[in-house]
Amino acid sequence: MSCYSVKGKGWRYELPMNGTRYTGAWFETKKLAQEAENLRREELTRPAVQQTAPETPTDMDFLELVNRRLDHVKVYSSERHYTDHLYLAKKWVKEWKGVKCSEIKPEMIESYLIKRVKQTSAFTANKDLRLLRAVFNYGLHPTRNWIVSNPTRGIQFFPMDRRIKYVPPREDVLRVILAADPNTQDYLWTMALTMGRMSEINHLTWEDVNLEQRYVILYTRKKRGGHRTPRKVPMADKLYELLSHRFKHRDKRIPWVFWHRYWSRKTQETVIGPYLDRNRMMGTLCEKAGVRYFRYHPIRHFGASLLEQANVPIGSIQRILGHENRTTTELYLHSIGDSERLAIDVLDGNFTENSHTNPTQTQKGPQTEICNPLI
Repeated sequence: MSCYSVKGKGWRYELPMNGTRYTGAWFETKKLAQEAENLRREELTRPAVQQTAPETPTDMDFLELVNRRLDHVKVYSSERHYTDHLYLAKKWVKEWKGVKCSEIKPEMIESYLIKRVKQTSAFTANKDLRLLRAVFNYGLHPTRNWIVSNPTRGIQFFPMDRRIKYVPPREDVLRVILAADPNTQDYLWTMALTMGRMSEINHLTWEDVNLEQRYVILYTRKKRGGHRTPRKVPMADKLYELLSHRFKHRDKRIPWVFWHRYWSRKTQETVIGPYLDRNRMMGTLCEKAGVRYFRYHPIRHFGASLLEQANVPIGSIQRILGHENRTTTELYLHSIGDSERLAIDVLDGNFTENSHTNPTQTQKGPQTEICNPLI
C-alpha cells in the first residue's frame, strides 16, 4: 500500500496497476485511505466479464498536479529548490485554482508570464516558465501519463540583459566578517574558506569535519538526479584553528557545527536544529560595516576569483566549488587575467606607437592625401 498524508489536507493513496496509477484523496484518517484503496483494488481485479474497461487517466486538476510535483521535489531536490517551487506554486494555484490541466492553454501561460515580467523582471518570468514546464513534464512522464499535453511547449524565454555579478572586494568581505559577533564570524569564515553554499554550511555536522586529516565534507543536491553528493574541501590553517576551538567547546548532544534554538510552528515548542537560511543577517552586517550590500553567494564568486588570480587551475576551483560542469565554474571567474591585459597592451602599442608623428612627414616622394582607416 502507498498511503501517505499531506499536511493540512489529509490522507491519500496511490495504487499502481497494469501500468496505470490510480489515486484517491483527501481522507481524514489513514485507515479510511487504506479501505478506499482496497475497494479500488477489488474493483480493478474483478473478472473480465464483470469488469469494465480499465480507467486511463488523461487529465487531472492543476492543483493536484502541482502538489504531486512538490512532493517529488521535496524528496529529490535541495531545500532551496523546494522553497523556490513552493513560492511560485502558490502564485500558479492562485491563477488556475479549480482548473483542469487540459483547460490551461498556451495563451493563458503567456498572459501570466507577461504579467510577471511587468510586476518583477524577465529573469523571474523565465524562472516561472522553467519550473512550470517541469511541472507539466512531470505529469507527462511515461510512468505517469496523468495529462495529455504541456501548454508551455513552444513558449520562448524572455530576452535578458546579462550583467557581470557584483563581487565584493576583499576589504568589504573582511569588514562584514569583523562586524559580526564571534559565532557569526566563525560561520562566515567557514563559508569564505571553503567557498561552500549557505545550505551546505548550515547542515555541516561534526561527522563531516576531519581535524586529523584537515578536511571538511560538504554535501549538495545540485547534481543531476538530485542525489546528495559529498565533496572534500581541504582545511586552511585559520579554518583548522576555528573548528578545533568550536569542537573543543561543543555541546556533544548536538551534531551540527552551527545551530540555533527557535520556535517551531509545527510542534509549538522551542527546538534546537540547523539554520534553514540566514538571509536577513547580511543586510544588517553590510549596513553596520558601511559597505555595499551583498549576500552569501557572492562570497563564492569572490573566493573563485581570488584563486584564479593566483593561477590555481580551473579544475581545482571547479572541484572546490562542487560544480558538475566547467562552464558553470567559468561564470564565477570575474577577474581579468594577465593574458587579457597583455593582449590589450599589444593593441594599445600598435595604435599609439606613432601617434605623435604626422604620417605625411615620413613619406618620401610626392605628397598624397592620407586616409585614416579608423574614421
